[in-house]
Amino acid sequence: MKTAAQLVRLKSVQNQQVHSIAPEQTVLEALQIMAEKNVGALPVIEGGQVVGVFSERDYARKMVLKGRSSVGTTVRTIMSTPVITADSQQSIDRCMAVMTDSHLRHLPVLDNGELIGLLSIGDLVKESLVEQADLIRQLEHYIRGH
Repeated sequence: MKTAAQLVRLKSVQNQQVHSIAPEQTVLEALQIMAEKNVGALPVIEGGQVVGVFSERDYARKMVLKGRSSVGTTVRTIMSTPVITADSQQSIDRCMAVMTDSHLRHLPVLDNGELIGLLSIGDLVKESLVEQADLIRQLEHYIRGH
């Protein structure tokens, strides 16, 4: 079973880079970054620490439905807090359990308090399917005596 850090390193080079935003930036700036980078969430960083997560879900529920303006609203106003994170050495299964139990789609991964990546529920599902397929192949080889 892989760890969160191993899965972050396995992501394509393009998807390994963590795009983030400051809490005082506007929601419009966050949306522009998300669209440009094709990501669904941004960790919110202040003083080198993850203080929140801004996601498409936050935008839909806390902006659109409440009639707020993306130009005049800061990320701090609608970011999700407190931040639930994964330690770099947590297993993929543990990360998936945390995300499922907390109804999260994105999980910041920290190594000694430093943000090293952001895992999506899709990343975890994909890795689980790969691991299950490998296990099935191993069992089939064992049963056949190869």
